[in-house]
Amino acid sequence: MYARGLGGVNVPALRSHNAALVLDLLRTAGEAGISRLELAERTGLTPQAVSKITARLRAEGLAAEAGHRASTGGKPRTVLRLVPSAGYAVGVHLDRDELTTLLTDLAGTVVALRRRPVDLGEGAGPVLDAVTAEVRALLAARAGAGSGAGAEEPVGPGAGSGESVGAGVGEVTGAGSGEATGAGPGESVAAGEVSVAPGESVGPVLGVGVAMPGPLDHRAGVPGRVTGFPAWDGHPVRDELARRLGLPVVLDKDTNAAALGLALHPAAPGSFAYVHLGTGLGAGLVLGGAPLRGDRTGAGEFGHQTVQLDGPPCGCGGRGCLEVLCLAEVVRGELAEAARILGTGAANLVRLLDIDQVLLGGRVVLGAPEVFADGVREVLAGLGLPTPVVVATAPQAVAVGAAWLILAPIFGQ
Repeated sequence: MYARGLGGVNVPALRSHNAALVLDLLRTAGEAGISRLELAERTGLTPQAVSKITARLRAEGLAAEAGHRASTGGKPRTVLRLVPSAGYAVGVHLDRDELTTLLTDLAGTVVALRRRPVDLGEGAGPVLDAVTAEVRALLAARAGAGSGAGAEEPVGPGAGSGESVGAGVGEVTGAGSGEATGAGPGESVAAGEVSVAPGESVGPVLGVGVAMPGPLDHRAGVPGRVTGFPAWDGHPVRDELARRLGLPVVLDKDTNAAALGLALHPAAPGSFAYVHLGTGLGAGLVLGGAPLRGDRTGAGEFGHQTVQLDGPPCGCGGRGCLEVLCLAEVVRGELAEAARILGTGAANLVRLLDIDQVLLGGRVVLGAPEVFADGVREVLAGLGLPTPVVVATAPQAVAVGAAWLILAPIFGQ
């Protein structure tokens, strides 16, 4: 459950656990919608309770009628749907060398996207200046999307660097296709537009989810000794960004965020490992439909399992770690060997956790998806492990997952 740490989000639907159940069913039903009778059947609530909840959700702008459905007897059933424009969330993927910032609606649809290079080695001050500027640029773009929306923006004090909103990175414009368009370093890209149906308005931004490399303390909102960047250890990233932006902020590990977003897909398996190979190597674990972080929020440090005793030193302080071996092959251009090493680590996860699926993602994987998928499958098959291997093709899985850090509690997740 991701409800903790979101006390600053003022969402009426959070008043009731039952309302969250109803909202989640509206979310998963999509544009087709769902009837009150179906809501009662799936939640176990009485029809009267469902009618009261849906009436309140409609009054608050979170639900709307989506037409009628033929009934087996009596009058046609009214179908309800979620109103995605009733609220928005910002997702931030702070990688070692790139910053991705996007805006999603309540359904998790990306409506604006920005990317720029960044260097974690510059230290928390300059990097958080960049994060602040990018988030403010998204908020400014959203403020112009609807009449009067700008007055709702709880944008806090300046970035602390003297920069104007979006300085040096241009503006966000609508692509109109719902897909991200490519951009070079320092450019802005966009995915769709902040659009609303007739009679609906642009809702508030509920908060900012930030995903960065681990290890980190999710509850305290501070990173640990990020491999290669120990100066970030203990920096109050969550609280500093919340102060700068005037919005609730949740901080989590990049792989945990991606796993959360993927777990909320209606067709997601009950248990899986999201293995992310980019500037580093990590995993997000989902068991029983819920992300597994561990008691100290340190689960999923997949890249730092020792697979070669007395192997090459790793920045974590160990030797022969999966990450250092795998990335070394990537640097050499030996992607098939990198995939074989990745498969060895994935096999360890399958044997330990008996998961339903291995999901592969990250920029290195997406650069050669067939090589990595085939390589990991071959290792698993050779060990008699039939677990399916799938590539998570969404290029912004971590940033979208970061937005779900804010959205998930609204739906009781």
